[in-house]
Amino acid sequence: MNCLQLRVIFTILLLSGAYLHVTSIYLRKRRYKRRWWIRPINRTRNDLGYFNKQFKEAYETDHEEFFNMTRMIPSQYDHLCNLVRPLLTKRSLREPISVNERVAVTLLFLAHGDSAKSKAWDFRIGKSTIYKIIYETCDAIWQALHEQYLPKPSKEIWEMIIDGFWNKWNFPNCIGALDGKHITIQAPPNSHSLNYNYKGFFSFILMAICDANYKFIWVDVGDYGSNSDGGVWANSNLGRSLESGTVDIPAPKLLPGTTTLLPCTLVGDEVFPLKTYLMRPYPRKSLTSDSQRIFNYRSSRARRTIENAFGILTSRWRILRRSIQCKEETAHKIVLALVVLHNYIMSFNERKYYPLHFVDQEVNGIITPGQWRNEELGSHIVRISQVGSNRTAYTASVQRDILRKYFMTNIGAVDWQFDCALRGYNINISS
Repeated sequence: MNCLQLRVIFTILLLSGAYLHVTSIYLRKRRYKRRWWIRPINRTRNDLGYFNKQFKEAYETDHEEFFNMTRMIPSQYDHLCNLVRPLLTKRSLREPISVNERVAVTLLFLAHGDSAKSKAWDFRIGKSTIYKIIYETCDAIWQALHEQYLPKPSKEIWEMIIDGFWNKWNFPNCIGALDGKHITIQAPPNSHSLNYNYKGFFSFILMAICDANYKFIWVDVGDYGSNSDGGVWANSNLGRSLESGTVDIPAPKLLPGTTTLLPCTLVGDEVFPLKTYLMRPYPRKSLTSDSQRIFNYRSSRARRTIENAFGILTSRWRILRRSIQCKEETAHKIVLALVVLHNYIMSFNERKYYPLHFVDQEVNGIITPGQWRNEELGSHIVRISQVGSNRTAYTASVQRDILRKYFMTNIGAVDWQFDCALRGYNINISS
């Protein structure tokens, strides 16, 4: 057999293989041919679906029930639909699902924690379409709202936050309260133990800072639930920027009523490192003076804002009370949308969104826990283990001591702090 014959045989074999490959693809496509474009039960969506029945009825006649459905009043709902309309408008040969209905599906899914399947039955929309609607709408909500309702803080915003913490929580030079929260998710494929946290479930972490009025001013979403040793905060963009001094926060300010100049700072839990830009409490196991207990009490008052912000978020958007059953990327979109929706609704109707009994109330130092603390939540506040050896920098330690002494003076003290912080201890005001 000569060389030419071998080439001919080889070409025939290649062509026959390609033919078989194309044939197999064709047969596979025929095998999975759609039975229908729209499931028969869903063809009555316009007449019998939830959107055109109960939802529109509540929208037109019962605004209280509409708020319970969507967490917003009809005018806010219309405004939100108009904001996301350019991002969600579809063009198709078949009649697309309207933007208003897409927003309604998403809000009800997020507000009540139902499954996608139950929403498919209610709205008479295919389950796969429901998942796509939720992903696209959450992404559109984030894109449409975050620049206005979760902007990058400027010096003017920082100054307003500082005034809020001093006037409402009696903590000076405070630019926000920092904490984190585990968001429960189903185990992502091939993630192994990356998302498996020390509490015994799969999660990713929402790290956030809020102002004195429970609004979020910065969030970081998506770190693995297994992360510890302060890596979540230390590896965030804001954490690295604060460490390098590249964040445009206000310059050191005078403590109210004094000539003492101190840097502006966040307040955090014991799990965070002590920095000039981040005040943490004195370790509870080594408290040596009443003034240290007073400082811990005063910082905890300011830090309660972020705990209550998470509590409001989880109570109002019940998707966070259970494991989010979707792709991890979609879960990230959902959490970002919830954070910006939280700020958006509070900007319009703060008191209706969270009545006073929802959050911790304090009168002369006596704290009444908010309703959210009485509920069994599906996601939890992060308790990250300590950062390495946690050696406090000398300047940060001096800064905390100055604040500690300031809270013991007539100018910096509040009337009830001694009763609240030193209950059960022998009071020594000079310590």
